[in-house]
Amino acid sequence: MSFLVNRVNLVNNFMAEERKHFRPSWDDYFMAIAKIVASRGTCDRLYAGSVLVKNNRIIATGYNGSPPGLPHCDDVGHLLEEGHCVRTIHGEHNSLLQAAKQGGTSTDGSTMYTKYSPCIHCAKYVIAAGVKRVVIGKVYRSPAALDMLKEAGVKVEVYAENPKWQQELIQIFSEEIPGRENEGRVNLKAGR
Repeated sequence: MSFLVNRVNLVNNFMAEERKHFRPSWDDYFMAIAKIVASRGTCDRLYAGSVLVKNNRIIATGYNGSPPGLPHCDDVGHLLEEGHCVRTIHGEHNSLLQAAKQGGTSTDGSTMYTKYSPCIHCAKYVIAAGVKRVVIGKVYRSPAALDMLKEAGVKVEVYAENPKWQQELIQIFSEEIPGRENEGRVNLKAGR
């Protein structure tokens, strides 16, 4: 009996060492992922990222980067036309293209989480792809693209950062992953 009590105390002490869990809202969760996706960007003019979600499931992600197999701004510099870098595909467009390339699900009725508001061209692609809601982290450049989205019936929301979630993210990315000890054996043999 003392063995069992010692094991229970060990487990309870180990669990007490972990901090209290904070479960984010769906918007908090997907916007954090959009920020992480943006870190893959290869054009330093804007590190933008996008997550395309349907029924609270990620169907695609995208960031500002060159088409596959072509050089990146980070490697060879920018390709500018009228003050805009045209070497890269924008994050919003890339997530729509990834969804099309992978197949298996429709973008119709989906939600797009994006670090910055889409440009006018990306707004057209979002509308054409049937995205019904766009959640943006920050308005970037002209709000005309947002007006276009709204005119087409796309719900546009500016994400309101949750301070508790921001603190949780700092904790998540600054702490080591806690170890775990298996507290039993798993029997995979089917009973007959």
